Amino acid sequence: MSEKDLDTLFDEAFENADLIPKESVPQNVQLVLYGLYKHATSARINSGNSSGYHQDETGEDLRNAFKLNALMQVKNLTIDEAKQNYIDIINDLMKERNLL
Repeated sequence: MSEKDLDTLFDEAFENADLIPKESVPQNVQLVLYGLYKHATSARINSGNSSGYHQDETGEDLRNAFKLNALMQVKNLTIDEAKQNYIDIINDLMKERNLL
């Protein structure tokens, strides 16, 4: 599979994620998807803060800690592996919810 094909499938999976009711996805799976997405798109993002973690004055430090943990869990994956894992999880969620 060429890189362009994987990118196209990844973009389609990202669009399909909007079709899945968020409340039907366990939070631990949401965090995995977050980590995979951020890692898979890290090459696209021109941000000075590559970890996605920032100090938040609104009291969301715990939420940010979970996000940082999700990123740490996928840091050893290649970008292509992160994309493929994201695609697989979204496709599984779509099938489980009869959305495919």
